[in-house]
Amino acid sequence: MIESIDRALAILQLFLQEERPLGITDISSQLDLQKSTVSRTIETLEARGFVYKQATGKYWLGLPLYSLGMLYKEKATLQNIVYPYAQALVETCRESVHLTTFAHISMKYPQHVILEKIKAPQTIDLAPPVGAIRASYCSASGKCLLAYSPTYRNAYRGCRLQKFTAYTCTDWDELEHELAQIEKQGYAVEKEEVKLGMACVAAPIFQQGKIQAAISISAPIARFSDDGEKRYIQAIVQTAKEITMALQ
Repeated sequence: MIESIDRALAILQLFLQEERPLGITDISSQLDLQKSTVSRTIETLEARGFVYKQATGKYWLGLPLYSLGMLYKEKATLQNIVYPYAQALVETCRESVHLTTFAHISMKYPQHVILEKIKAPQTIDLAPPVGAIRASYCSASGKCLLAYSPTYRNAYRGCRLQKFTAYTCTDWDELEHELAQIEKQGYAVEKEEVKLGMACVAAPIFQQGKIQAAISISAPIARFSDDGEKRYIQAIVQTAKEITMALQ
């Protein structure tokens, strides 16, 4: 491993996790690095355009990273295949739809990344943006990823789970019981565990027998009546099955 490159990538990942401009002191504290080391690394990233200095003295991500992300999105087979199915789901349910997968970065607890997002025209946008990294143990999509991937689940079993609302499950025994139920029934439901007033249903997407991603419907909790929830579950499970077939 090349130490200087590893430091630069760790700094870029920190921006991704924090989702806000960061100063030298912020980065030094979060990554346990000397300020002089952070300054040299930031200067190199700035020279290449990967970060830029704001008027506040803090740094934010530069346009080359946006270009790389858009290039990845353009060439990403999974998103290209999923998009028409997700768009049809939005039109049918009139709710926002997300595609998520594992976030393969070093972290304290299991997390996933938003690969694609299609917002329903009539809804208020309260869901995270594309590229956002979120906790897996308290979202429907994340729970699908955990339920169908023992390797992913075992890597974090026993770690401390952060509480986001009064409804967030932070007990591993309870979580394991729920994950077993999700694996058995083929879908996950989450109500106000991440954000008060919001709920979500999700189903797994498989390729060659292994889970690759999860697709979800997000909506205000008020629309999760018995009939509404049942309709969302039927729609998300059917869509996930169709996408899985398309990936074979």
